[in-house]
Amino acid sequence: MKYRDLRDFIGQLESRKKLVRVAEPVSPRLEMTAISDAVLRAAGPALLFEQPAGYKFPCLTNLFGTPERVALGMGSESLDGLRDLGHMLASLKEPEPPRGVRDAARLLKMAKALWDMKPALQRRAPCQEVIAEADDVDLDRLPVQICWPGDAAPLITWGLVVTRGPQGVAKPRLRQNLGIYRQQLIGKRQLIMRWLAHRGGALDFRAFAAVNPGQPFPLAVVLGADPATMLGAVTPVPDELSEYQFAGLLRGARTEVVDCAVGDGPLALQVPASAEIVLEGHVPVAPSGWRGHSERGVA
Repeated sequence: MKYRDLRDFIGQLESRKKLVRVAEPVSPRLEMTAISDAVLRAAGPALLFEQPAGYKFPCLTNLFGTPERVALGMGSESLDGLRDLGHMLASLKEPEPPRGVRDAARLLKMAKALWDMKPALQRRAPCQEVIAEADDVDLDRLPVQICWPGDAAPLITWGLVVTRGPQGVAKPRLRQNLGIYRQQLIGKRQLIMRWLAHRGGALDFRAFAAVNPGQPFPLAVVLGADPATMLGAVTPVPDELSEYQFAGLLRGARTEVVDCAVGDGPLALQVPASAEIVLEGHVPVAPSGWRGHSERGVA
């Protein structure tokens, strides 16, 4: 299954009756999650809520709610493709020495394919068509869900967090990390980020804070990207491999990216050119000597 971006993928799922549009207003406070959970348990289709109650932006849920849709998102028409992907990941993470000329040729072909999937940097992109800055930024306009009773606030649950570690200072434009970490909405321009201490984003943040005391850590959060990039962000790819490269391998075409306004020089960040919404900001870094927790920050 080939697709250009998330919208193309949605259209193709709909044509295969694997996506349903919900035209009636549905509240993102508990109702949307309750409906999505019931459909998920029944192995039902993806859902596109066209009119979240009180909001102008649509909301997509259950996109990868079945193994079949995961396979389609990874560019495969069957579940066999997922097994093949598992074998490829195993080869990338723990490569074995080539056993003869044929095996060596296979490894060289894989290495060339990965190199050929280096992200393609664009000068302008669809995600930059509408830009809000400073006081024009209002996260309350987004239909961020309150998923469960007792949740303290709305939570962004599938934002692709783009970071880059300070190792890029020595080797500019090194691999940047994509991860999915929950963010709690606490103000029109503020989110609390929760990332586990061993994840790539937290490691980048701590390393940056150690060499840049008091300086804000740049990052971007992507809401809605093409399926290969979204799935690449949750796939345990080797540290030496960019999730953008891996997404290109799944898609069969290089990932098109564009520069963010935050981060510059060796710490420049790129986001998918066809992203639906991009949040750009910083996590404050505590002054040198502060001994609080570093797993959480405000973007």
